[in-house]
Amino acid sequence: MKVALIQLAYGDDESVLDRTARVAHLVRAQAGHDLVVLPELWPAGGFDYTAWDERAEAVDGPVAQALAAAARDARVTLHGGSIVERAEPVEADGRGLWNTSLVFSPDGELVATYRKIHRFGFGEGEPSLMDAGADLVVLDVPVATGGTVSVGLSTCYDLRFPELYRRLLDRGAEVFVIPAAWPRRRVAHWTLLGQARAVEDQCVVIQCNTAGTHARHEMGGHSQVVDATGKVLAAAGLDEEVLSIDIDTTVTPEWRRTFPVLADRRLS
Repeated sequence: MKVALIQLAYGDDESVLDRTARVAHLVRAQAGHDLVVLPELWPAGGFDYTAWDERAEAVDGPVAQALAAAARDARVTLHGGSIVERAEPVEADGRGLWNTSLVFSPDGELVATYRKIHRFGFGEGEPSLMDAGADLVVLDVPVATGGTVSVGLSTCYDLRFPELYRRLLDRGAEVFVIPAAWPRRRVAHWTLLGQARAVEDQCVVIQCNTAGTHARHEMGGHSQVVDATGKVLAAAGLDEEVLSIDIDTTVTPEWRRTFPVLADRRLS
């Protein structure tokens, strides 16, 4: 499975229109990969809370359309990071805004959405502005070598909640994809928890973070790919970077067979 992680950097001086065009160009440049991944909330600004309502859009809005076209042109499965989604509230007291990941097929079709379950902010930020998602999402991603790979979706702060990944594992996930807007001051947690999720669930972990500084927050970068044994296969630095790697996904079931820790689970 050939994967490209686009560790995007942006600041407050770049318009959403210009950033979207730049991102679409970067995605098109990744032709030949099976899966391309973008960071969390790159169109709206991961920490730019005051702009979220203005920049919210539907899952078929202009950002989604640009991403769909880029995925189709590059012939890749594209995890488009996430947008601030606007839709009809699910609950009577809902806000109608979600932190929603979008996944497009190589044909440009929207094949999966994931509304972030765990909202970061301790009562402020996401919890005060957005609704929580409720659905687990695992999808099959086709690979050029034949067959598919089962990918479980989560976003940023979700990484701190291991029970979510156990449930994705039980739904057949072999790979976890985690886009994020994780700040630099806690980036050690980002890398450590990625390895922990890989080791405890014997899954490959693909983490795509944001670089740069926006809304007075310096982002942590350090996107990484971790194999099912916890070994870091590739890691980015602090700046904008495209991390490209071939992942041998056949190693995962072999590791689970030779070190069958998951078979000893007693609680679920």
